[in-house]
Amino acid sequence: MTTNAELQARKENAIARGQGTLAPVYVERAENAELWDVEGKRYIDFGSGIAVGNTGHVHPKVTAAVQEQIQKFSHTCVMVTPYEVAVELAEKLNELAPGDTPKKTTFVTTGAEAVENCVKIARAHTGRRGVIAFNGGFHGRTNLAMALTGKITPYKNLFGPFPGDVFHAPFPAEALGVSVKDSLKGLETLFKVDIAPTDVAAIIVEPVQGEGGFYPAPNEFLQALRKLCDEHGIMLIIDEIQSGFARTGKFFAAEHAGVEADLMTSAKGIAGGFPIAAVIGKAEVMDAPLPGGLGGTYGGSPIGCAAALAVIDVIKEENLVERANHIGALFKERLVAMQRDHADVIGEIRADRGAMIAMELVKEGDNEQPNAELPGKLVAKAHEKGLVLLSCGYRGNVIRFLPALTISDELINEGLDILAECLAELA
Repeated sequence: MTTNAELQARKENAIARGQGTLAPVYVERAENAELWDVEGKRYIDFGSGIAVGNTGHVHPKVTAAVQEQIQKFSHTCVMVTPYEVAVELAEKLNELAPGDTPKKTTFVTTGAEAVENCVKIARAHTGRRGVIAFNGGFHGRTNLAMALTGKITPYKNLFGPFPGDVFHAPFPAEALGVSVKDSLKGLETLFKVDIAPTDVAAIIVEPVQGEGGFYPAPNEFLQALRKLCDEHGIMLIIDEIQSGFARTGKFFAAEHAGVEADLMTSAKGIAGGFPIAAVIGKAEVMDAPLPGGLGGTYGGSPIGCAAALAVIDVIKEENLVERANHIGALFKERLVAMQRDHADVIGEIRADRGAMIAMELVKEGDNEQPNAELPGKLVAKAHEKGLVLLSCGYRGNVIRFLPALTISDELINEGLDILAECLAELA
C-alpha cells in the first residue's frame, strides 16, 4: 500500500516547494463532505477545496453532466468553434447576477484571470488607469492580481515589482478596529494624495474577505462604495470568487447589501471542482473591449460549462441557499459554546454570512493580541483526528470553515466534536 509519507517524499522531489502542502494527506476518493486517503483513513471536510465543492464531492448530477459532455467533446475553444452549453451558462449567469441592468458574461479559466479581465474591461470602458483595492484583500496569484492583493506574505513576497496605478485603502473590520468611516476616509485620502477620482477606472472589493480573514463588508460600506463610484464614474468590481454560488446564504454575497456591481467575478464554487471562471457585468461595460480583446484557450471549457449548469440546478433543487444559512446557525451555536469554554483563546466568531464562517484566535482573551501560532497547530491536530480545517487571516490568526452546503447536520456535529477535542488539548 502506498503511504501518505511516501507520496509526500515524492511530492517534495517532484513539485516546486512554493506549491506548499497544508497537510500530507493524499486523497484517494471523496463523497459529499467526506474524504478517504490512500491509507484508508476517513476525514470530514470543512474546507471543500477552498469553497469549490459547494455541492459536495462527486455530486451525482454534476458527475452525470460532465460524463455526458465529455462523451460529445472535451475542447474546441469557445473562440474558435463555440457551443451551446457556453451560451446557456452565460444566459443563466446573466439572469442570476444581482441588479436589473442587462448583463453579459465572458469566460476564463481561473479566478485570477477573472480579476485581471475585470480590470481590462474597466480600463477599456472608462479610459482611466487607476485601480483601488483594500488592505487584507486577496484577488489571485498572477502579477496584476498580486498587486491588488493586500497581504505580503506569502502571496507577494519575493515576486515584485508589481504593476503601477494600484492603490490600497483600509477595509472596514470591527475585529481589526477599522470602521466604515475609517475606510471611507482612507479613500478620501487616496483621492487627495495619490490619484484623482477622475483617473480611477475601478474599485475592487470582496463582499466577504476570503484569505484576509472572512470579514464581511458591512452593507452600508458596499452601499457607500456604490454611491461613490456612481458620483465619479468609477467601475465597482465585486469579487465573488469565494463568496458566490450560495456560500453566504444568498446566491451572491452582494445581495445582502442590495448592491449591483458594474463587474463581478465568479469562480471556485461555480462548477463543483471543474476549472472555469467568469466575469459577469453590465452589458454596456462588458462590450467596451474590441473583439479578440478578451479570451483564453481554455476559457469556457465545455466540461466546466456543463458542470456549472448542473451546479446551478442542484443549488435550486436542493435549496442550498437556505441550507447555507442553516449551516451558519448550527456552526455559530457550537462555536459560541466552545468560546465559553476557551474565552482566553477564542475571540470573535463570524457566522452571519451563511456557510462562510470564521473563528478568531487570540491571546489572553484580548482581540488586540492575535494568536498566530495556534491556527497551524490546530489545523495539524485536526488532520490527525480526521478533520480537514483551513486557516487564514490578515494577522494569521483565523480558522475558517467552508463545509459543502450538502453536508449533513450529523457530520457537522461530528466535525465540531473533533474541533472541541483539539481545542481542549491545545488551548
